[in-house]
Amino acid sequence: MLGLMQDWPLLCHKVIDHAAQYHGAREVVSRSVEGGIHRTNYRDVRNRALRLSKRLEMDGAVLGDRVATMAWNTWRHLEVWYGILGIGAVYHTLNPRLFPDQIAWIMNDAEDKILFVDLTFLPIVKAIAPKVASLEKIIVLTDAAHMPDDLPANVVAYEDWLAEADDDFAWKTFDEKTAAGMCYTSGTTGDPKGVVYSHRSNVLHAMMALQPDMLGLAARDRLMPVVPMFHANAWSTAFSAPMAGTSMIMPGAGMDGKSIFEMLTGERVTITAAVPTVWLMLLQHLDKENGALPDLERVVIGGSACPRAITKAFQEKYDVTVMHAWGMTEMSPLGTVCSIKPEYAHLAGEEKLDIQVKQGHPPFTVEMKIVDDEEHELPWDGKTFGRLKVRGPAVSSAYYKGRGAEQFDEELWFDTGDVGHVDAHGYLQITDRAKDVIKSGGEWISTIDLENLAVGHPDVAEAAVIGIAHPKWDERPLLVIVRKDGREPTKESILAFMEDKVAKWWLPDDVVFVDEIPHTATGKIQKTTLREQLKAYRFEAA
Repeated sequence: MLGLMQDWPLLCHKVIDHAAQYHGAREVVSRSVEGGIHRTNYRDVRNRALRLSKRLEMDGAVLGDRVATMAWNTWRHLEVWYGILGIGAVYHTLNPRLFPDQIAWIMNDAEDKILFVDLTFLPIVKAIAPKVASLEKIIVLTDAAHMPDDLPANVVAYEDWLAEADDDFAWKTFDEKTAAGMCYTSGTTGDPKGVVYSHRSNVLHAMMALQPDMLGLAARDRLMPVVPMFHANAWSTAFSAPMAGTSMIMPGAGMDGKSIFEMLTGERVTITAAVPTVWLMLLQHLDKENGALPDLERVVIGGSACPRAITKAFQEKYDVTVMHAWGMTEMSPLGTVCSIKPEYAHLAGEEKLDIQVKQGHPPFTVEMKIVDDEEHELPWDGKTFGRLKVRGPAVSSAYYKGRGAEQFDEELWFDTGDVGHVDAHGYLQITDRAKDVIKSGGEWISTIDLENLAVGHPDVAEAAVIGIAHPKWDERPLLVIVRKDGREPTKESILAFMEDKVAKWWLPDDVVFVDEIPHTATGKIQKTTLREQLKAYRFEAA
């Protein structure tokens, strides 16, 4: 016997339809690339997205065409996404922080036909466009008055191009499993691998993100997604915020501490989301200017492990709840959020922080397990380390063109490449990437735990830990430190700060001070480069 319910396909453009109809006047505020603050709302975003869909069809775009974007978080980027989705084309976000040759390789692999680009990134596009055989048109997200001179004929101003169509258009209909978006991950070995989202997975993922113990967005909220739309599917915010009728405050290119502070306070933001490096810049600005965050209620921190010191500063100095999160591009990307279950509601102070440094528990639709090297499932006891595997309706089943098949087993469990443990209440703690964990004397040492501990030292701006070959112990941890401006911490002071907070055998054998730690295009510490920089370093036998 089957149910007698309607077959209502989960298509992304239904999200902006809902937002426009029931939350039409809700604000979408952007710091524009040209300068100044731009204000619109969901009703106008939908109308312009309809025009964009019609205009794309006039250029010959059809179902399945890949349409690339290289742009900041603004109202234009949002309406471009929905316009692409409305005809069944595929938005393909490009990360401008990658090397130009890498971007060209990704565009060729995806066979991008059209590219929408912000003025900021036009120099990158000029350099790579001749290398992308499939690229037919480049649309610069600005008006004619701000267009540079001497551009090729296939480069047009967005506002002029869009003005050639009206909004008398009906969204296309197609199967909900149709490809909706693409994002290439550089977090794997070898060439970047394409993750392909479907309309169904995006809608389900947004509904999942809206669960109260996850992002819990509501129509009363004002969300500022600092996480770029070109990073891991925008952490769902381009879908979950309109779905809930949440106002969106788009920071544009202003990603420094001062600019972030201005948008948070000037636009009365209640919830925001970004990687730890952004929040370090904001906290430094707040300290310097003696600033306050009167409207901000919660901050979502993911992308890499959040240092305990950041959580403590937000909560104790500014009365802002920190929600530590973990996920991956392959997971759309949300995997877990560290909201507080009743079992831990009685905790306060340092005991509560002990829980909040964990990555948290998964929402409904995300399954996870930890396994040993023989694929045996390991207990959830909060201490047994293992390789983390996940599956669910918003988790990749394969990479584009079949690459990386070894990461998916026959039951569709995806090997995340992370190492961690899970406690009895389902809280995950990532202890390392499998490729970064330090194996010393047959035991594992978590580089993430050591890094987060070191960042808690008042004179440390940033920390990284790598394993260095050791003549007796196989590997031992080396701590790499960037000092705060004007501070002069010593090796002895840092190790003394750490020694009563971690097992003695975990303590780094040495500390190296550097001016800068290398980062990946998504802001994570680039340990392969760091190891190369320090390849000549040697420990002496004890």
